Amino acid sequence: MTATLLESTTEGERLRLAAAGAWTAQHARALERLIDAQTGKRDAVRSVIVDAAGIERLDTFGAWLLERLVRAWKAQGCDTAMVGLAENYRGLMDEVHGVSDEAPRRRRQSEFIHTLAAVGRTMVKALDSLVSSANMLGAVAVAFARVLARPRSFRLTAMVHHLENVGWRAVPIILLITFLIGCIVAQQGIFHFRKFGADVYVVDMVGILVLREIGVLIVAIMVAGRSGSAYTAELGSMKMREEIDALRTMGFDPVEVLILPRILALVIGVPILTFLGSMAALYGGGLVAWFYGGIDPEIFLGRLKEAISLETFEVGMIKAPFMALVIGIVACVQGLKVKGSAESLGLQTTASVVESIFLVIVLDGVFAIFFASIGM
Repeated sequence: MTATLLESTTEGERLRLAAAGAWTAQHARALERLIDAQTGKRDAVRSVIVDAAGIERLDTFGAWLLERLVRAWKAQGCDTAMVGLAENYRGLMDEVHGVSDEAPRRRRQSEFIHTLAAVGRTMVKALDSLVSSANMLGAVAVAFARVLARPRSFRLTAMVHHLENVGWRAVPIILLITFLIGCIVAQQGIFHFRKFGADVYVVDMVGILVLREIGVLIVAIMVAGRSGSAYTAELGSMKMREEIDALRTMGFDPVEVLILPRILALVIGVPILTFLGSMAALYGGGLVAWFYGGIDPEIFLGRLKEAISLETFEVGMIKAPFMALVIGIVACVQGLKVKGSAESLGLQTTASVVESIFLVIVLDGVFAIFFASIGM
């Protein structure tokens, strides 16, 4: 069979190649060997004629091999022509002839254009994330309104389960981190205030910073890394296993069943963790002030009562539920964006933590400006 597919005849400086039989993918290996053998010749050939009159069947693969044969001889500087091809195959050969065998050259862009394009893509992703978060917030609000209208439909057991994970199980790590943060702030304050003989003012700094800013901010960041990533991973796994689609098929709203209990657990749990964390930070600051700065606990507590007020405590506690809402919304949105691969799950979980921490810090700045404008 292979001998009849392509035969060659040499007439002086002219090479005549007679193609016959079925030039299809079925005979691909045999055809490629024959073509490589013919194009590998180094005889004194000046012109080549490819006679395709004997071809009985031709598909796209065979047409490309014919085109490859012609191009190979042209590349060696020979006058090459194809004759005898059946009329019904000419359209296919014209299409193959118009295809370039060179990889498309990538147009070089200036560094400025490349940077501008990257910034544009980032802005589009940020806008898409903002729109998705707004849609999720609206869906949660609607689901919450339905629950208020029909309280029996609320999944209290699920919320208590998530509240245990978000709140109770997070207490040890939150207490440890905030205690250490309070110790560090107090130590640094005493170290620098001692130069001016104002050691006692470290109590003011620790009290105001912990209750207004550091306590709630550290707790929110810890919750974003611990519970926010868990929410994204859980919802992403459900999305990959098509459990969310199954809920929709059965007539359940995934927002009401899966997302609302999680967000309510965060909104309830984060203020509690903020209170406990703030107390732990104050306790750590008091211990350092006692052992490192020589400030007795009675003096520390007395100065603390003078330095802070109820408004100082309220500012930090007011921020907590809003930060919890932001963390929950972002975590759930990223979880629902997971595709069908483990790589997508990892990417969305990372994006959830990074975006949550960024938005928490931005929200803290917005609250700082707001409270300063109203005199709190």
